[in-house]
Amino acid sequence: MTTAVPGTGVGPLLRRWREERRISQLELALRADSSARHISFVETGRSRPSEEMVLRLAEHLDVPVRQRNSLLLAAGYAPRYAETPLDDPAMEGLREGMERLLQGYEPYPALVVDGAYNVLAANRGIAMLLDGLPEHVLTSPLNAMRITLHPEGLAPRIRNLPEWRGHLLEQMERQMALARSDALRRVYDEVAAYPLPEGAGDERSVAPGEAPYPYFALPLRIEHEGRTLSFVSSIATFNTPLDVTVAELAIETLLPADPATVKYLRSFTP
Repeated sequence: MTTAVPGTGVGPLLRRWREERRISQLELALRADSSARHISFVETGRSRPSEEMVLRLAEHLDVPVRQRNSLLLAAGYAPRYAETPLDDPAMEGLREGMERLLQGYEPYPALVVDGAYNVLAANRGIAMLLDGLPEHVLTSPLNAMRITLHPEGLAPRIRNLPEWRGHLLEQMERQMALARSDALRRVYDEVAAYPLPEGAGDERSVAPGEAPYPYFALPLRIEHEGRTLSFVSSIATFNTPLDVTVAELAIETLLPADPATVKYLRSFTP
């Protein structure tokens, strides 16, 4: 359930979002077809914005759907966006669609995560990469960041761990700047404190004699049964979501970054 912070009006909340986005009152007013004077009155509490204005400002400030509900509550309006559990019967079509999508990516690894990187669904390509990990790392709820960076998880298998770890931490930092998520902050604090496996700092992203990774993306270089596989990560989200749960879903796919990885995955998967 979305709740407003006690004693916090919509004006200060909107001002915080505007300042985080580094947008002036005049610029926001022009985007929202309003006036800088009215934006100032709203932020200082001298004017109560309409429900439509709250949503319009939130859209132009790129406020996440969950926080838009908080803004509406702070302004005295009912939340606009539902938060339907993924296992709700109303989500059956969405679940089936995601399952078909994950299966369609096989033999390439793909998974679905929520806003805190908890794994909601995964295909056999992901199961292949997780094979052999200790049970205590794979206990529910599975978390993609925890599994990847845990010193007893995938971390020892990642050839370019320092680079990949830095990339993941920066990714979470960007998300926390866009959406104030306590759950994501807890995951970040946990995984950022994990020690690097011994020797990880000395590993190279490209071994001597090997071709460099594509210039357009940092690869995930991970060992599996004595072979080094190379992947480029791609993340997809839903466009114009009208539900908090759907808004926070992300589908991540690991696409082969070289022909050798393609050949190996196609031969490995029956």
